[in-house]
Amino acid sequence: MRLITDIQKYSIHDGDGIRTTVFFKGCALKCQWCHNPETQKAEKELLYKEEGCIGCGACSKVCPNGAVSIQNGKAHTDRNICTACGECTDVCSLNLREIAGKEYTAEELVKELKKDEMFYEESGGGVTLSGGEVMLFDMDFVEAVAKKLKRAGIDVAIDTCGYAPRENFERILPFADTFLYDIKTMDNAVHKKYIGFGNEQILKNLEYLSCMGARIYIRIPTIREVNGDTASMKAILSYLKEKKIRAVQIHLLPYHNTGSSKYARIGKQYMGEALHAPSKEEMEGLAKLFKEAGYKVKIGG
Repeated sequence: MRLITDIQKYSIHDGDGIRTTVFFKGCALKCQWCHNPETQKAEKELLYKEEGCIGCGACSKVCPNGAVSIQNGKAHTDRNICTACGECTDVCSLNLREIAGKEYTAEELVKELKKDEMFYEESGGGVTLSGGEVMLFDMDFVEAVAKKLKRAGIDVAIDTCGYAPRENFERILPFADTFLYDIKTMDNAVHKKYIGFGNEQILKNLEYLSCMGARIYIRIPTIREVNGDTASMKAILSYLKEKKIRAVQIHLLPYHNTGSSKYARIGKQYMGEALHAPSKEEMEGLAKLFKEAGYKVKIGG
């Protein structure tokens, strides 16, 4: 069994063609701009829209752990004792509560994904396994899903930050058609500041995949304060050239804060308020660097 936060159908930004993207729960990185904070924790957790609460108290009455109380006319959840059992979600008449994370067996997940086979075939699409970080936990499950999809003739893409054990990539390599691989910055100190960990393991895994002939799309979340300048992009470009990384495409992904509202729902503070996207002109200038070096470049997913 593995926890899935969402199965997004008719996705056109997570690989070639029309795809279904599976968001696995759990990630070691803590990117300050993370769009899906509900996928970071590897366990189920409660999402709650407190601003809409009318304080009816129904949730507090059914909580088996006493984690919910009414304070100042609204339901307050003590997340230190909440087990995300879901009892409160069933009684909220305004649908303000939901549980992030649904358990699937490999068979159940593949059955759901095969429902869209017609769209994959007509568009040259397939399934993208994303996160969180799909490569971090329970590779028996991930390998089983990828194998079943490949046997059904369905294209498989792996969307990864690269921060996972090398052996996990060795296991999935025979069953993955494409890797959508993130590079944030070559500056290790900047990487630690904004992401929580250094980039050594990420780069080593990328070099391994390239050496093994994997089909790789490099994805660069582009943020003015982190890497959205010529020097930072030239450093990434120099690395790709020096290590002979076999990148089919480069995707520059302008920063956006559309996931910021999710943080309050899981009891966290959004740390990306001071971050900004480069201007359109700046993005085009950064893309030009890669184009002049011979890469196929796309701004956006």
